[in-house]
Amino acid sequence: MIAVMLADDHTLLRAGLRRLLEHAGDISVEGEAGNGAEALELLARRPWDLLVLDMSMPGRDGVDLIRQIRNEHPKLPILVLTMHGEQQYAVRAIKAGAAGYLTKDSAAEELVEAVRKVAGGGRYLSRSLAENIAFERHGDADSLPHLLLSDRELSVFRHLASGLNNSDIARLLFLSVKTISTYKSRILVKMHLRNQADLVRYAIRHRLVDEQDAPDL
Repeated sequence: MIAVMLADDHTLLRAGLRRLLEHAGDISVEGEAGNGAEALELLARRPWDLLVLDMSMPGRDGVDLIRQIRNEHPKLPILVLTMHGEQQYAVRAIKAGAAGYLTKDSAAEELVEAVRKVAGGGRYLSRSLAENIAFERHGDADSLPHLLLSDRELSVFRHLASGLNNSDIARLLFLSVKTISTYKSRILVKMHLRNQADLVRYAIRHRLVDEQDAPDL
């Protein structure tokens, strides 16, 4: 049996993924986490064959979390399962140490195959994303301003888009409030946005955060 841990902040989605995986017969979901801190705590308790990880959870998330997990558990395969279908996100995740990248809209058809392949030491890329990369169908994506952000700026961006203030983000990322304020100013300049409300609207429009996680404007 492949011992899997699911890390995603949506309880109903985790339940659906659990049913899908355990129906396969050779996969057992033996732990669930709703945020990065819970994932790290569970990973430290016992060996796992695979971590299925959402890149956009409360607290530490995304590329930073992947890097930390790889540093602390270098032999653990990580399969990213995310709503972000842009190839730039996949490239960042894989460079950080993920062995697979699958979009949530492909999960029903591809998740079991992806879990088996990544747990077995292979690599997996969502078929639709692999096709886009192969044929270089970028469209206008390369001109989107959020693609100019560094990994850390993108992490701060997502927290801002979720409605967190500078102090909250500083605590989550173990940085000073002044540093977060600097990042925020830099992000707004790079993206040609006026304020955090504009940033939230941009994030929703481009599906960079789940709309249900975004604050009311």
